Amino acid sequence: MPTTAPHDLLPPEITVLERGWLSANNILFIGQHDTAIVDTGYCSHAEQTVELVRDALAGRRLDRLLNTHLHSDHCGGNAALQKAWPGVLTAIPPGQADHVRQWDAYALSYTPTGQECPPFRADTLLVPGSCVLLGDKPWQVHAAPGHDPHSVVLFEPQGRVLISADALWENGFGVVFPELEGDDAFAHVAATLDVIEQLAPQVVIPGHGPVFADAPRAIDGARRRLDGFVRNPGKHALYAAKVLLKYKLLEWQQISIPDLTAWAQATPYFGMLRERHFAAQTEAEWLQSLADELVRSGAAARQGEVLHNV
Repeated sequence: MPTTAPHDLLPPEITVLERGWLSANNILFIGQHDTAIVDTGYCSHAEQTVELVRDALAGRRLDRLLNTHLHSDHCGGNAALQKAWPGVLTAIPPGQADHVRQWDAYALSYTPTGQECPPFRADTLLVPGSCVLLGDKPWQVHAAPGHDPHSVVLFEPQGRVLISADALWENGFGVVFPELEGDDAFAHVAATLDVIEQLAPQVVIPGHGPVFADAPRAIDGARRRLDGFVRNPGKHALYAAKVLLKYKLLEWQQISIPDLTAWAQATPYFGMLRERHFAAQTEAEWLQSLADELVRSGAAARQGEVLHNV
């Protein structure tokens, strides 16, 4: 079940719905003149997202919707919220507006990752270098490439609050998806961590996990993790493959090995990862090894030919 962040870390106009790992956190702003939400979770949680937002708004309408980036776990609730509040103004980072307008599920990463996202509309852009009013305060928009080339983070300089999306968690950061496509993106992750360090936030609202206050420790840990990936890209590839599999297991809850194999064969990122980093293994061997890794780490359990989420 979602939880709200501790009130002693955040000003009263911000409510954080901590959603877990299938759905990104939802950050709700209730100002004097309007309301807004940043990121909307995965589509399988969309009905719950609408109800949580409706309850938190206590009779007010939702005026604006903003996405830090367009991965399915951050914008999967957009369509449902737009249906519930037809007048909501939706803002996305630059770079993918045409893909949203034409609804290109491949270019938006949903097909390559084997994930789902109902089509939604985008009304305006969150341009890096600009400011946006949230909860009656101006928030800076900063480019945050790495995890996603188009991602942004949002920073409120008076209270020094950062919405870091998947650029920084309390323990790490999101999969560097451009690397899976053969692009050199680890340097972009490092540059984004430098930007966050220069902003010197006192409170960080991450894309996943609890709100936290020790940004320097988190940045140091993220840099050590990044350094390990730079030295051994295969380590990042293995991490990415396990994340993609675990993410779908969170959605499915259980899956037979034959159905898992069919999904993997239909998911382009899996093919790219195996060909680039694990070509010595057959597809069946590689999937078996990934399933074994999840079971060994306690993230899954296997009963016969069925893999269960844990």
